[in-house]
Amino acid sequence: MADALDPNELFGHVADADGFHLPHFFAPENHGHVHIPQPFKLDEPLLEMCTGNELIDNTIQPLDFMITKFMLLELVVAIIIAVCFIGLAKSLKGGTSAKGRLWNFLEVFLLFIRDDVARPCIGKQDADKFMPFLWTIFLFVLGCNLIGMVPWMGSPTGALAVTGALAFVTFSIVVFSGSAKLGVVGFWKAQVPHMDLPGPIAVLLIPMIFVIEVLGLFIKHGVLAIRLLANMMAGHVVLAVIVGFISASAAAGAGIWGAVTLASVLGGTALSLLELFVAFLQAYIFTFLSALFIGAAVHPH
Repeated sequence: MADALDPNELFGHVADADGFHLPHFFAPENHGHVHIPQPFKLDEPLLEMCTGNELIDNTIQPLDFMITKFMLLELVVAIIIAVCFIGLAKSLKGGTSAKGRLWNFLEVFLLFIRDDVARPCIGKQDADKFMPFLWTIFLFVLGCNLIGMVPWMGSPTGALAVTGALAFVTFSIVVFSGSAKLGVVGFWKAQVPHMDLPGPIAVLLIPMIFVIEVLGLFIKHGVLAIRLLANMMAGHVVLAVIVGFISASAAAGAGIWGAVTLASVLGGTALSLLELFVAFLQAYIFTFLSALFIGAAVHPH
């Protein structure tokens, strides 16, 4: 039996995989592991990173054409969002007000992002153009965070490939929207704030500041991905450790096992409630920072 507190075992619960690890009775012949069919899988990965660091190797998966559980969960989240909000759009068709608890509940999310995130960060005049993206990114990140609360599933935002792709989309919109508003040359010139400097000093400082600002543009979008990844992965790993104490204490005897089990269940419940709060908070932070970056691109001064 695997050590419940072994790092490989712990990160196996939060890492992406080629199947779902369910209770034993779902697939007794495979010890509860349900494999996902792989029609596109290659014999050898296109790129495989082996650093010897378990955390890195479990976070950065080999580049391969395969269907993973996070892909399926993302598809489920996308379908749920589409079904719910297409229904909301139909209920609002013709300018009518949303009626019913569900539609009012969904509308609250949209109005919150528009009135308290997009318009303050981007400006009322330009915010509405970016609302479809901000609504989509908020709901998708929130859905991926929440689906990680479902037992035996997993949080797609606990994978660097997912958070990196989301951050790259934000970066692309920042660059293209800034270039469309200011022109390509104007956007990159705007990275350097206006300064009244003497000629010799300007020749020396402005290129240095430009390099620093451009690097900062890339770094802050990279941090956008890492922040979401770290928060979602860390919570699930800690939860796995707490639950793992139950199995680890089984060998110590029935007396200590009962006490550890009670403490682990109570601790796991409390942490799950915290994770629920973090799921909403991180979706908000990701969307807020995305709106802030877009606002800085289209209104550099």
